[in-house]
Amino acid sequence: MGEWVIDAENITKVYRMGEVLVNALAGVTVKIHPGEVVSIMGPSGSGKSTLMNILGCLDRPTSGEYILDGAVVSNLRDDQLALIRNRKVGFVFQSFNLLPRASAISNVELPLRYAGINKDRNEKARLALESVGLGDRIKHHPAELSGGQQQRVAIARALINDPAILMADEPTGNLDSKSGKEILELILKLNKERGTTVIIVTHDPLIAARTSRVIRLRDGLVEEA
Repeated sequence: MGEWVIDAENITKVYRMGEVLVNALAGVTVKIHPGEVVSIMGPSGSGKSTLMNILGCLDRPTSGEYILDGAVVSNLRDDQLALIRNRKVGFVFQSFNLLPRASAISNVELPLRYAGINKDRNEKARLALESVGLGDRIKHHPAELSGGQQQRVAIARALINDPAILMADEPTGNLDSKSGKEILELILKLNKERGTTVIIVTHDPLIAARTSRVIRLRDGLVEEA
């Protein structure tokens, strides 16, 4: 792997809204070292979500080149993007995105199932839940867990494939301040222990202050990096 885990050059994203073309990203260059903890900030409409979707391989740029962990991903087909996403990216969302009828351990196993990994799947999921402090909750369903515990399950699920990057979109947005602080501490602890690169999209300056670098977007451009 090279010097950067994320190397995005001159990324643009243009959406068509009826007759109107919307430039969500107007030439963004972002480079992130392996193991960095970076926050992305900016007002609504600045392009934060669009950039996260492209960096997380949920979407393709209109133009520009994106190299993730040594692989050029900017021109991949949807099925190829899905494969890279499963192997290289772990997602943590504000709304947890857990399957309500599945136990914590079944939720954590999901990325392994998608990747076709059967060997030691249950054991890996159990260890992942232990690493986020939920070893005693593996059979519980989301409704039986607090918001903070549900986000811990989501973090365990995001890290189960040992991804190159962990992308957290407003990870404390649905939590009270105490739980939010605990989740942030857990993400930073896992970064130190595992060396996983972390990108946090946030509105919260207190979270941004704990990251090593802030990338600020405005009107589809990087204002500060």
